[in-house]
Amino acid sequence: MASGSRLPEDAVRGVSPGQRGEKIVSALTGDLVMAAALKSAASPVRSVVASPRPVKGTAGREAARRRLQLLPGSQAEGPGQGPEEEEEEPLLSVPEEDEEARPLPPVCVFPMRGMWREEKVALYCDEVLQGYKAEDADDAMSKYLSEKLKLKDKWLGVWKANPELFFVKYEESSIPFVGILVEVTCKPSQSSSSCFNVTVSVAEPFSSNIANIPRDLVDEILEELEHSVSLLEVYPVEGQDSDLHDIALALEVVRFFYDFLWRDWDDEESCENYTALIEERINLWCDIQDGTIPGPIAQRFKKTLEKYKNKRVELIEYQSNIKEDPSAAEAVECWKKYYEIVMLCGLLKMWEDLRLRVHGPFFPRILRRRKGKRNFGKTITHIVAKVKDLSPDTLLQQHDDLDLALDSCYSGDTVVIFPGEYQAVNLALLTDDIVIKGIGKREEIMITSEPSHDSFVVSKADNVKLMHLSLIQQGTVDGIVVVESGHMTLENCVLKCEGTGVCVLTGAALTITDSEITGAQGAGVELYPGSVAILERNEIHHCNNLRTCDSSKSTLGGVNMKVLPAPKLKMTNNHIYNNNGYGVSILQPTEQFFIVAEEVLNKGAASGDKRDDNMLSKVMQNLNLEMNNNKIEANVKGDIRIVTS
Repeated sequence: MASGSRLPEDAVRGVSPGQRGEKIVSALTGDLVMAAALKSAASPVRSVVASPRPVKGTAGREAARRRLQLLPGSQAEGPGQGPEEEEEEPLLSVPEEDEEARPLPPVCVFPMRGMWREEKVALYCDEVLQGYKAEDADDAMSKYLSEKLKLKDKWLGVWKANPELFFVKYEESSIPFVGILVEVTCKPSQSSSSCFNVTVSVAEPFSSNIANIPRDLVDEILEELEHSVSLLEVYPVEGQDSDLHDIALALEVVRFFYDFLWRDWDDEESCENYTALIEERINLWCDIQDGTIPGPIAQRFKKTLEKYKNKRVELIEYQSNIKEDPSAAEAVECWKKYYEIVMLCGLLKMWEDLRLRVHGPFFPRILRRRKGKRNFGKTITHIVAKVKDLSPDTLLQQHDDLDLALDSCYSGDTVVIFPGEYQAVNLALLTDDIVIKGIGKREEIMITSEPSHDSFVVSKADNVKLMHLSLIQQGTVDGIVVVESGHMTLENCVLKCEGTGVCVLTGAALTITDSEITGAQGAGVELYPGSVAILERNEIHHCNNLRTCDSSKSTLGGVNMKVLPAPKLKMTNNHIYNNNGYGVSILQPTEQFFIVAEEVLNKGAASGDKRDDNMLSKVMQNLNLEMNNNKIEANVKGDIRIVTS
């Protein structure tokens, strides 16, 4: 549990060192004293998330049992997890006929946030701590409080006690403190430590922020503490005379000092000008509040300060649990905790020195060794880019040449191409299962063929995929894409042909989706006997631009199928238009010759005389040809033709 304000050793009776000042709200996180006041004024809550602290004495335990109800089974501890049965009291709840505690009245609030930087400096450095050294800070605070407490010896306040005094277990988010309305009696202080303690008794009417807290339990706790509690845990109630406002302000001044300005190491080190150090800490607090220090960096400081406090409490508690002379292991553990505290202390000190702050905890320390030059002597330029669709653990290798990238590929690799114009003869040698995809618009990623080579893109791998690319054919003789064997996928690509189009050889397979094929001298897609092709959502247009007197070649257009053995073709939602031949031509070895007139076909459906219609349907069925929702129009020769070789 985090340590709060620093109090003298005997400031709170019956409370362990780690509990002293626990619930004093930290001013670092803003003015949380205001929030505490609002909580005090709120209606009481029922304690349904905590187990009550055991009450000493039979009468006390019976009173607790009368007023509280058992903890729900889902929150009860399992066997062997809690204290022994006779030492553990269950969580209880108030029966309807019993009187509940009344809501707490509002408390006086004087937010430190409202004070200017100069006002804080003047208050602490010129008034409260003027002329005092660090080791005398307690005396200075005691003297300051004593003068204010003389204004009123009795008054009403809300005692915000540590819930651990009342409950064996609880949820801190639900019960940050146990508030009790008390009557405070201030006695003349005999020492600096006694000034931090006051005598309290339960005030009438009985009021608390926990509706079902037993009055007997509160009385029992106060008896154990001899009715003496920490003054810094008591908040004067609003609505009393003006003197109480001065006392409330003085208490907040002292709380702020111990919460933020005081450090546990102050009285352990010599400091010639303690007020100058306090001024630096005030400036640091103000810089955090007004945003001079950026929020994320301020959070790092807060976490470091909180960690320091927690580690210090851990060390104190660890030492207190050592019964006899420490063993070697216990001594080592103590030293480890101590050195961790020392390191955090040094880090916090750097923050408090404005000269060191910029070069201090603003940035992480460099803790790794220099690498030096690479063994092979070359330097590498690293490219940083946020590439979508790549997982964080993807292994990357940068190339400025597409041929080098393809030559370095193994099956399963992916080649990512950014916008630009590229050439690669290795595209004609695709033998491994790879993915080649562009990043960006497909029109901006252009791959052109080498005019001096016969082939452009040739694959014989089991599974090759090209995505988001533009293939531009320049002077090559073979098809723009030739699938010799295996399977190739073209997805969202543009194929600008100058020679023949896409060729799928016997036994090979091709899938083309969302792509465009144009400019082929023959058919846009040519299927050889025994091949398989799936065409979906493509555009095939302006193909068969070759001028020839060969009537068989003049029939070629969008898609050409060579039968025997029959290829398998599935066409869905394609647009085949403006080709010089037919939209789809089917070549079969037979003496019969059937022509379907160009004006009678629409969207892949054949019409004409009944004999032609039946023959076309029979041929398409035998060819394993599936055509759905295709738009075939404006082709020069017609839309579908069945010819014999």
